[in-house]
Amino acid sequence: MKIAIIPARGGSKRIPKKNIKLFCGKPIIGYAITTAISSGLFDKVVVSTDCFEIAEIAKQFGAEVPFMRDPALADDFAPTREVVQDALNFFEQTQSIDYICCIYPTTPFINPEQLINSFDMLNQSNKKNACFSATEFHYSPYRGFTQTENGLELLFPQHVSNRSQDLQKAYHDAGQFYWYKTINDKEIKKVIDSSDALIHILPHYLVHDIDTQDDWVRAELYYKAMKQN
Repeated sequence: MKIAIIPARGGSKRIPKKNIKLFCGKPIIGYAITTAISSGLFDKVVVSTDCFEIAEIAKQFGAEVPFMRDPALADDFAPTREVVQDALNFFEQTQSIDYICCIYPTTPFINPEQLINSFDMLNQSNKKNACFSATEFHYSPYRGFTQTENGLELLFPQHVSNRSQDLQKAYHDAGQFYWYKTINDKEIKKVIDSSDALIHILPHYLVHDIDTQDDWVRAELYYKAMKQN
């Protein structure tokens, strides 16, 4: 069985009610739910939340909310992997889960093709147990520097003479989805710094952190422009 877990707590601070705020006229969590369902990959699309309002909206878009999340896993410091582990433990009491995919609720740029292709990558791998979305840095981090009391300090002085096109490509987490193969291991591990994970690379235009109101406005503009074109 494959299940999608969408973690959506109710206590967002920087953008109040962020997970159900209207994004281009639709509660933003609705994009993740409808994309997961339309991918055809999942036996269940589940929202993990501590908020009854989020739960009701999630159900309207076709998600299941079979339990309310423990408040201890809904504060500002609860790691997402513990939330996913909580959901996995709930379902493993009565069903065997082979794959679980965590999809963040504020991902309006996600599409079914990304989920399908990343699942195929993981399913075809005999050595890896996770796959997550990533994208290349806009500008090489090897050119970065910091400011100290003594002036500017290069982060990677060994590369100061290298041409930018000769520097190794570097990637960062795109913050959209995380697949876990749970057939042999029921423990959800941190995958970003793991040798046990694959990355599914997304183009820059599909990757948008939405943490502030400014982020929100910019993301809506990108989304509208994409739909027009």
